[in-house]
Amino acid sequence: MITLYGIPNCDSVKKARTWLTDHGLEYAFHDYKKQGVPADLLAQWVRAHGWPVLLNRKGPTWRKLPPEVQATVVDDASAIAVMREHSSTIKRPVIVWPNGAASVGYDPEVLQRHAHAA
Repeated sequence: MITLYGIPNCDSVKKARTWLTDHGLEYAFHDYKKQGVPADLLAQWVRAHGWPVLLNRKGPTWRKLPPEVQATVVDDASAIAVMREHSSTIKRPVIVWPNGAASVGYDPEVLQRHAHAA
C-alpha cells in the first residue's frame, strides 16, 4: 500500500494526491496535523535522504521560527527534533511506496519511477 504523508491544504500534497488518483494508484493519506509525525519513519527518511532534503527551509513555518531555533539545526538529531515539533517544516509530500522506498516532494518523474518499481 502507498502512504502519502503531509497536510491536506498543501499544494504539493494536492498535486501528488491528484497524480496518484489519475494513475489509478490507491493510497492512504497520513495527515501530520491530525495523526502526528511517525518518529521511526522520520528517522528513516532522514537517513535515506539527509535532513537538508527533508527539512523545508523555504516555507513560511521555517521562516517564522526564531533564529535561535533555526540555528540549532546542525545535524540529523537536531533537524528531527525541529521537524517533530513543527511538522510543517517537513518537505511535502513524503510518499512511502509498497517496496518501502520513500520519495520526498512532488515531481511527476520521480513518482512515475517509484510507481513502476512498486
